[in-house]
Amino acid sequence: MTGILPAHAIERLIEQKTIVMDRPPDEGQIQPASLDLRLGDVAYRVRASFLPGRGVTVSERLEDLTMHKITLSGDGAVLERDCVYIVPLQESLNLDHSLCAFTNPKSSTGRLDVFTRVICDGSRAFDQITSGYKGPLYAEICPQTFPVLVRAGSRLSQIRFRDEKGKDEERPLLVDYPELLEKTIASDTLMHMSGVPLSVQVAGTGENDLIGYRAKKHTGVIDIDAPASCDILDFWEPIHSRGQRHLILDPDEFYILASRESVHVPPEYAAEMVPFNPLVGEFRVHYAGFFDPGFGHSPSGGSGSKGVLEVRSHKVPFILEDGQIIGHLIYERLSEPPEKLYGTDIGSHYQAQGLKLSKHFRPVPVRKQD
Repeated sequence: MTGILPAHAIERLIEQKTIVMDRPPDEGQIQPASLDLRLGDVAYRVRASFLPGRGVTVSERLEDLTMHKITLSGDGAVLERDCVYIVPLQESLNLDHSLCAFTNPKSSTGRLDVFTRVICDGSRAFDQITSGYKGPLYAEICPQTFPVLVRAGSRLSQIRFRDEKGKDEERPLLVDYPELLEKTIASDTLMHMSGVPLSVQVAGTGENDLIGYRAKKHTGVIDIDAPASCDILDFWEPIHSRGQRHLILDPDEFYILASRESVHVPPEYAAEMVPFNPLVGEFRVHYAGFFDPGFGHSPSGGSGSKGVLEVRSHKVPFILEDGQIIGHLIYERLSEPPEKLYGTDIGSHYQAQGLKLSKHFRPVPVRKQD
């Protein structure tokens, strides 16, 4: 079957050298329907983001654009805010003409506002690797809110593979839409044939009416490889609703919000979140868009899993209304039944999540009443 390759099919690609690795895979690197990509030993600070273009390699462009070279081996290095870095990855590809790939930031990467995209030789689009590509992969990294400490082996991006069996067709927007709608999402929003709509929750719920977090400026460094190492209040300002059903986004501020709906990705599917039409507002939603098979699936511990949204308004303040559609979930079938699902069995961080920051932050302790 055509479709997204599950974990055991990715393992076959590694064995067949379709995916070429500088080092053996790390524990947990192969996800239920994707592969984490590891940073290599050096980073190149460049003057600007770029695409190499047809017939041009990334290394050729680096000769013109590199300002300085940074080693990531050993203790690693800090990547500063608003700077652009290119890092060769430890994985390269040797795809045949029935196999293509696409990439996205990992969930934790997006929730830290680390803008990360993957490019390859001859590419004319970010995060897209065409069928038949043979060559290296590179991460373009631009931290936008927090400086981050990374090292060789850090995993900021993930890659999915699509088996197209030689068919020259456009990527399907949604498979079996009517069948999936009822069991995928509980929503009173309108249906769109470009995917299952996802809306934002900015009306308070729970004891404290917490609706989200706004990132602080001038913070310390976050170590990408150190879970639960940071205090939330050192980096984030909690936002409470105070009874209103909207949130005014300040220009160029970064927010973490949650969807109104609970998301369910059945075991035989993978999903990706894509932004809603940008013409409805000058804001950006979503940096990390992959949802693995089993996300929100009750048997794997995911009942009630929300979609966490990374939101930024550009240039002007923007009012985000409760229930406003901000993205769509695009579903595709897996090429074959999966052998493992997202969830408690593989130690997934965000199963059964509500509003949740990245894994780097410790929960705020509950103070005892006197």
